[in-house]
Amino acid sequence: MSTRQHRTLGSIPCTFAGCARMFYNQSGLTQHVNSQHYTIEQPLPLPPAANEDIYNFDNGFSSSPPRSRGPTPSPSCGPTPSPPHSSSPSPNREPSPNADHANKQRRQVFGTKHYHPYLTGDPCDKDGNPLPPDTPPPPPPPTPANAWAPFDDEIQFRVSEFLFRKVEMSQGDIDHLMELWDLSMQQHRGCAPFGDHNKIAPWKCFVAPPPPDLPTNAPEWKKQSYQIWYRDPNTVISNMLANPDFASEFDASPYVHIGPKGKQCWSEFMSGNFSYNDATMIFESDNSTKGCMYIPMILGSDKTTVSVATGNVKYHPLYLQIGNLHGSVRRAHRGGVIPIGFLAIPKADRKFDNDIAFRTFKKQLFHDSIAAILQSACPAMSTPVVRLCPDGHYRQVIYDIASYIADYPEQVLLAGVVSGWCCKCDAMSNNLDGPANQRTKAMHNVLLEGLDNDVLWDNYGIDADIEAFIENFPRADIHEILTSDLLHQIIKGSFKDHLGEWVGMYLEITHGKKRAKDIMDDIDHRISVTPAYPGLRWVPHGRRFKQWTSNDSKALMKVYLAAIAEYMDERITKAFAAFLDFCYLDDLNKINKCIKDFHHYREVFIEAEVREDFNLPRQHAIVHYIQHIIQFGAPNVKKPWRRSSRYKALSQMLLTNQRLDKVLALRVDLGHRGLLPRLPKRPPDPFDVGDEDDGLIDERVLSEVVMAVTREPKYLCDLDSLAAYVCQPDLPDLTRRFLYEQLNGLSENIDIDDCPEIYSNIYVYHSATAYFYSPSDISGIWGMKRKRIRSTPSWYGFKSMSVVCIMLFFSFRYDGKEYPCALVHWFDRCGVKPDSKTGMWVVRPDKRGVHNKPYLTVIHLEALIRGAHLLPKFGSHPVPDELHYAYSLDYFDYFHVNKYIDYHVHENIF
Repeated sequence: MSTRQHRTLGSIPCTFAGCARMFYNQSGLTQHVNSQHYTIEQPLPLPPAANEDIYNFDNGFSSSPPRSRGPTPSPSCGPTPSPPHSSSPSPNREPSPNADHANKQRRQVFGTKHYHPYLTGDPCDKDGNPLPPDTPPPPPPPTPANAWAPFDDEIQFRVSEFLFRKVEMSQGDIDHLMELWDLSMQQHRGCAPFGDHNKIAPWKCFVAPPPPDLPTNAPEWKKQSYQIWYRDPNTVISNMLANPDFASEFDASPYVHIGPKGKQCWSEFMSGNFSYNDATMIFESDNSTKGCMYIPMILGSDKTTVSVATGNVKYHPLYLQIGNLHGSVRRAHRGGVIPIGFLAIPKADRKFDNDIAFRTFKKQLFHDSIAAILQSACPAMSTPVVRLCPDGHYRQVIYDIASYIADYPEQVLLAGVVSGWCCKCDAMSNNLDGPANQRTKAMHNVLLEGLDNDVLWDNYGIDADIEAFIENFPRADIHEILTSDLLHQIIKGSFKDHLGEWVGMYLEITHGKKRAKDIMDDIDHRISVTPAYPGLRWVPHGRRFKQWTSNDSKALMKVYLAAIAEYMDERITKAFAAFLDFCYLDDLNKINKCIKDFHHYREVFIEAEVREDFNLPRQHAIVHYIQHIIQFGAPNVKKPWRRSSRYKALSQMLLTNQRLDKVLALRVDLGHRGLLPRLPKRPPDPFDVGDEDDGLIDERVLSEVVMAVTREPKYLCDLDSLAAYVCQPDLPDLTRRFLYEQLNGLSENIDIDDCPEIYSNIYVYHSATAYFYSPSDISGIWGMKRKRIRSTPSWYGFKSMSVVCIMLFFSFRYDGKEYPCALVHWFDRCGVKPDSKTGMWVVRPDKRGVHNKPYLTVIHLEALIRGAHLLPKFGSHPVPDELHYAYSLDYFDYFHVNKYIDYHVHENIF
């Protein structure tokens, strides 16, 4: 992404006192303020946290505000709460004029956060006694005699970290390596660090035995004992809270976030209405909880099938995260989401496939297992316990089961409803878009008491034979806390299984089977010739995967719309565009519009007789997403299989998981003790490893582009020779004009004789990396992301605001200063608004003169913001079979600027 005005310095200054940064545009200033100057301001008296009327579905879903779990406190309910972080300003300190000015600026950019007045997360000592304000955290415990425990020494730890976290070596290979190492060390009367891989304690396991009074002719599945592997959730939560790496990334109290325009915002879990209202409910039931820290437990489960070589094994993992940790921690896989159980999956002969008793047995075993695993956390849901927190303070905490993230089949199992019905509302299964009210635990229990099982099943979609695990724990309502899994429920469910299949059916109905097959083959070929992009999975055969993975689905949805656009009715492409926008947007009003547009345009599938109705629970779940965001913010939730022996893989996988967690936990502790370098806040050099095209960044930095470290040695070092080598004869003059503009400012008509000569060596690079702020993306701990931008003889990189094709990255020195720059070919926008069928901007290469010569310039690297992905505008003719994706950017004349390539593009560029 670039601009046509090549300014030497930004013209917009940062308005914060003491900051000298300058920016080209308001977007750059906003990102800088967001990343460098945002701190929590002193809480103000809390206004009523009203639920704004931002969603009102005409299709029948109730538009009433979310059900309140308790009154929202007003200023008269108690004193103004203290900030939950020790780093926040003290209420006793006199703010300076500069601080007042900074707070005013923050309110203008970010609004304010108003913390809960009762469950405030006040620090205490390790015995639970309150501490005076501004008391520093206690010193960390002294370093033990063996700081590397449970390892014998540093080399054991470093070897374990390398084998399990870096190279992810299989158990058999570890054993073989240790044998070779041991043989080598025996020559020096030493030994290898480990004898084999089995040196760390396994998970715990309990057994569900069969009933003692079974008849002799009972089926085999009733006679079996079932193993359930688990971790103590109480210990898991304690370890999460004690991790000092999360010190600046956790919330000790629920809060209401009022944006700069006076509207409530929902982002982190603790900003959701559920956390605030549940904290109020806890205080009102027990006033002694005042000052405690609210710990919302977020559960998730997903039955997984792992198929590698001869393996075809199903597992049912149960995950735990806590809502206090920021979403960036959970998404960055830094120990914020922990598996706490692997549930048993009973098996039986085929004759029991439709046996009601067997199905009920499996469901009840599932619920009983979860109840047993969570039992150790139950006392702390009623009585506060003292826990060490990431900032080093102790706090009294109280647990709460706040959310359960699951795909639709899991939701049916958890909520005790009949498949085909919604688990969140009571819409009839044959009219899911009709009038409906929210399901509640109270109404569920009333219906169970008053109606027989057949009526419950047929008229209310309730399976009365199941006793839900949630009944064993206080406050929780399973219908309220269920939230959908965006990946499985929407991306793989609605996109792949619904919309993708409907396209094929539409083509068959419209064009006949033979022509439909030809069109589908061309669509697949169009997908396969999509230009490459860092982090984008190449799809060589279009939709014809042998086995779909989540990466396949996400890659396909990024490029599918452009591939089908010319073959589809415009209403179909608009339905796809509305659906894709729904998956990317985070503005509730825009999400609401996308849902309405999707529901409107999908009617074409009924008109074309592809569908008779849309009674599809996964697709119906879309209407509940706005409510989920308001209630829960944006929570998110097989890899070890390849390191096991494929047989008896579960116990080996749990050992692997245990090792990884222990190694990471010890790594953090050693870093804080100074025995090892702390986990880097800046990323490693992205060019030391050739394949590291994109990744997560762990420090907030301004959006910038950095040249590769490694220079390409094969290029000639003087400007004229380089121009001849890369077949760009205008390169010397363009570079001299660029240097003139850098020294003197932009000028339209510069005589080349007035431009300075360049005599230094020219260094060529094949890539650069863009660093940018992307808070909604699956990014690093500060929401930072990096993307590789390439310039090679066979693959050009692209940028957008104005789109340019990078022909060459190079640098030179003049008057002692280095100038990193790029030779670029400009692209022009076609039209004044995006394409009506796809919603994406269309661009074409800028060519001028009678010879249609590409318009080239040299620009400074600072003028580039990030890479852009271009999708060919294919037209109505089939793509040639021999075309390869590496040549797509040269073959086609028009391109869509792909706004679905990642969240940053969709969120900040479009």
